Amino acid sequence: MPDRRMLLVHAHPDDESIVSGATMAKYVAEGAQVTLVTCTLGEEGEVLVPELAQLAADQADQLGGHRIHELAASMRELGVTDHRFLGGPGRFRDSGMMGTPANDKPRAFWRAASDPARFDEAVACAVEVVREVRPQVLVTYDENGGYGHPDHIMAHRVAMAAAARAADPAYGDGEPWTISKIYWAALPKSMLRQGFEALAGDAERAFGVADVDDLPFGVEDDVITTIIEAPEFGAAKSAALAAHATQITVDGPFFALSNMLGREVLATEHFQLVRGEPAEPFDDRGWETDLFAGLSA
Repeated sequence: MPDRRMLLVHAHPDDESIVSGATMAKYVAEGAQVTLVTCTLGEEGEVLVPELAQLAADQADQLGGHRIHELAASMRELGVTDHRFLGGPGRFRDSGMMGTPANDKPRAFWRAASDPARFDEAVACAVEVVREVRPQVLVTYDENGGYGHPDHIMAHRVAMAAAARAADPAYGDGEPWTISKIYWAALPKSMLRQGFEALAGDAERAFGVADVDDLPFGVEDDVITTIIEAPEFGAAKSAALAAHATQITVDGPFFALSNMLGREVLATEHFQLVRGEPAEPFDDRGWETDLFAGLSA
């Protein structure tokens, strides 16, 4: 078992590359074990490739199967070999945006918010991975799932509950394991403002709003505790994003920012440490620069 082990819990295929792709590639290259758990297949996603439009949920409803292959291609770009779906592919379904009919489909992940048995089922699946992988570091979303998507919120709740239950000797099967450091992915508003300035008049087209404070995501800089700067993995992150072809277009906001600001900006990712203590090395803002800082094997 590698000395350094990281577990990431994300909601849909493509989320991992958007918020943590460079971080994943960096630690894989350094020899760490990086395990990705994706909670749904992303069945309710919008299909941006016209010739694949029939895969959509309101047509053949086969998008989830296609996105399994997109995720596999994306992980090859990042070098990640251990990627799994929570409880197996298709056990929990993409819930769609908050307040939509997809929230109420029988397998919708969001149903676990109101069904204790379904929630316990999801947590048990996550605990099994934690006890197998024995990560020192867990990465997931904040309480609002980053921007309020029901599956992101549920991924947060399941990941945090799994971290607690995995450490409890009285819970389930397997040896208990305590995760030393837990991080929530975060996007500082200062970085968003930099992007808006670089995109100028195209910012509203790219993001749908004219002002950073109108975005449903982004946090103030004083929330940030940790930064990963991995410019050498900017190309890998861009390729990983491009692999999610039904969801991300080359003229979308991530690639627009890449063209305007350079790949080193896209390869800079931020986190909020919510369990464990920050440790050296720090940058000049006092932010950690290593998710494993202060940990031993």
